[in-house]
Amino acid sequence: MSALRSPYLPIVAGALLCMALALAASRMNGAAMADDLAARAELAIAEARGAPVIAHFRTEGGLPTRHPLLSGGEELNEATRARIANVVAAIPGAGGIRWTDGSALAESSAAPIRPLHCQNEVEALLRARTIRFEESSTRIDAASQQLLDEVAAALRPCLGSIIAITGHTDSSGPEPGNLALSADRAEAVRLALMNRGIPADGLRVRGMGSSDPVEGLDPTDPANRRIEFSVIATEAIVPTPVDTPGPR
Repeated sequence: MSALRSPYLPIVAGALLCMALALAASRMNGAAMADDLAARAELAIAEARGAPVIAHFRTEGGLPTRHPLLSGGEELNEATRARIANVVAAIPGAGGIRWTDGSALAESSAAPIRPLHCQNEVEALLRARTIRFEESSTRIDAASQQLLDEVAAALRPCLGSIIAITGHTDSSGPEPGNLALSADRAEAVRLALMNRGIPADGLRVRGMGSSDPVEGLDPTDPANRRIEFSVIATEAIVPTPVDTPGPR
């Protein structure tokens, strides 16, 4: 029995290793994001003369987050606390603000980023070039790595928005397989963007199979095999002054 099972052990071990590496990469990228946001928040607070307030972009368990916890402002008046919270909320990529004493500022009340600005830039990049994959595979072609670098750079100013990644195929092959392949390729692009510093919490993926061919193309045309991006602004919740402060 053990002799029959032994050929599968390297496969299982390889799969577990890939999962561990992907998880480690995700955590490293998240840590880099948190450190970058913390550094920008420290500078913004200093420029706003908000000392001794500190913005913590990690949870109590030490995990990176884009939703900071502000400490050190317990003795400040509410107007000053509101001003500091709004300064931090205006940092691209920062989410909802919360103070250690319980009061909160809902999602950034700064003017929202225009989502079409980033989307138009990405669409311009993909107009002449396509993110390509190896034949019948989710492995991104080596020639597309530079294009992914450029896509990540175009998306970076819109961190804090929701970035939808949609995979499409042509109609060759059975549709269940097309749906699975398109979703898996979109997931491969998501992982590639995470490896380039785009936070995972803003990325969404879906596969459309061959159900939405390019207008004017035959459904069997290979040009239907594509990845599309939609950048969707997160609507800011209108807060009462730093929301209604909770008891301190």
